[in-house]
Amino acid sequence: MKFLDLCKVYIRSGAGGGGCVSFRREKYIEYGGPDGGDGGTGGSVWAEAVDGLNTLIDFRYQQHFFAKNGQPGMGKQRTGKDGEDIILRVPVGTEILDEDQETVIADLTELGQRVQLARGGNGGWGNLHFKSATNQAPRRSNPGQEGVERTLWLRLKLIADVGLLGLPNAGKSTFLASTSNARPKIADYPFTTLHPNLGVVGVDNTEFVVADIPGLIEGASEGRGLGDLFLGHVERCAVLLHLIDGTSETVAEDYHTIIGELEAYGGDLAEKPRVTVLNKVDALDEEERASPLKELEKASGGSVMMMSSVAGEGVTEVLRTLRQNIDEDRLRFRSTEEETPWQP
Repeated sequence: MKFLDLCKVYIRSGAGGGGCVSFRREKYIEYGGPDGGDGGTGGSVWAEAVDGLNTLIDFRYQQHFFAKNGQPGMGKQRTGKDGEDIILRVPVGTEILDEDQETVIADLTELGQRVQLARGGNGGWGNLHFKSATNQAPRRSNPGQEGVERTLWLRLKLIADVGLLGLPNAGKSTFLASTSNARPKIADYPFTTLHPNLGVVGVDNTEFVVADIPGLIEGASEGRGLGDLFLGHVERCAVLLHLIDGTSETVAEDYHTIIGELEAYGGDLAEKPRVTVLNKVDALDEEERASPLKELEKASGGSVMMMSSVAGEGVTEVLRTLRQNIDEDRLRFRSTEEETPWQP
């Protein structure tokens, strides 16, 4: 399944059915009169957040969604059939934007959340509605209301508790692979990760979701590299994990590069809680670790942790620090009850 987090859709609600002009004419019935029914209501277009989806790839192959029109009214006071609604099933975390890609119409952050994108047109009145003491044989009816046609953008922002940040080859995918069952692509060249990956990480009988996004480089906010296209996937995270390659000769510059891109992206992303980690320390001895650690602490102005995802050194301590920055209601607790073995 290919990953797609931005797509354009065209929707149109159904038009209402027209009212009917009809008169009751039956043999042996002395008094007739108008009996034209109303038209049916047009179908509406809805969006609903459903489970089991983490991409918008389905909307790559179908961009047009048109609801059914309401049927016209009929004689004998019969109302036309309402048009069927159309439901756009999207992943949890999908933002629905107007055609300008700036106005947010809805943000579906909870499972089962629904929003009406285009309301169906009302059905027209038949001539039965216009009967009065002075006009007992009206020959007029109302047409149905037109449907609403819109062009919208769907943007997916993955729901995760921890977001991984760092330059290409900082060890983000290796960390996700070593702490979860996710299997992202890992190689010794930059931009190995081309789309976000999610993994469920566990520590101390609790679980939380970690999002790995492609690496950032200087000028990403201006479109260099993969740009800041994927930074939206860490907007909803409770805490950011900033990984820095301990074998790099420019540790402080690497740190400021990522912080500068977060500030250029805007929003409250730069103000989110961050855990700074010096990664790949298994390639350094005790004396070689001291210099980059001191340099990074000076650049960040806070404490820095050390970790090696490959060797497993310091990983548990980092996970516990991340857990402390996540609200209790976002954590998932494992059952501590031991399952008794099955016996016949």
